[in-house]
Amino acid sequence: MDSDDEQLLRGRIYGADPDHPGPKQGRRYAELVGGPLDGLLLDITGWRPEEIDDGVSLLTELGQFGPGGRALYDPRPGDQGRWDWSGDSP
Repeated sequence: MDSDDEQLLRGRIYGADPDHPGPKQGRRYAELVGGPLDGLLLDITGWRPEEIDDGVSLLTELGQFGPGGRALYDPRPGDQGRWDWSGDSP
């Protein structure tokens, strides 16, 4: 992925409708930091604290394992608004 691709992803919501990719008022988001989904926002509206603590495994074609692979993100200690990449999995 080049810098143009990275700029295109910034501020978009992971898994959102391409016609409406940006944040919506009244929703809660975490910014994905590092890895293949860097700069995307993850909608965590309504998630329970234990779901947030567990982190996520998100489908992506951009990671080490290509189509069907996953990128792993965990909430940053002390800042649940940022989730750090911890690696890729098949």
